[in-house]
Amino acid sequence: MLDDEYRYKILKALQQDPSMSQRELAKRLEISLGKANFCVKALIEKGLIKADNFKNSTNKMGYLYLLTPKGIEEKASLTKRFLQRKITEYEKLEQEIEQLRQEVKT
Repeated sequence: MLDDEYRYKILKALQQDPSMSQRELAKRLEISLGKANFCVKALIEKGLIKADNFKNSTNKMGYLYLLTPKGIEEKASLTKRFLQRKITEYEKLEQEIEQLRQEVKT
């Protein structure tokens, strides 16, 4: 359930906004709240993020999700793999577009 793409996207989102709620994370990634909760818990268990309690201005309890040093390293590794996969997809798409252009010419 927690593949490299979701792990990368979650780590990236939480690094950009550590105070993001799981509901906001779910909305941003277009996944269910339950899946967001599962993924965040899995990342905490793996030691990639830690959750610290904080109180916001409305006095409700919230969490601040911080990437651990291990999480920062994992995000860098995932970014490299994610980029390589997207480059490969792009190159295949370019080839497919060129083939379609050739078909249209004939």
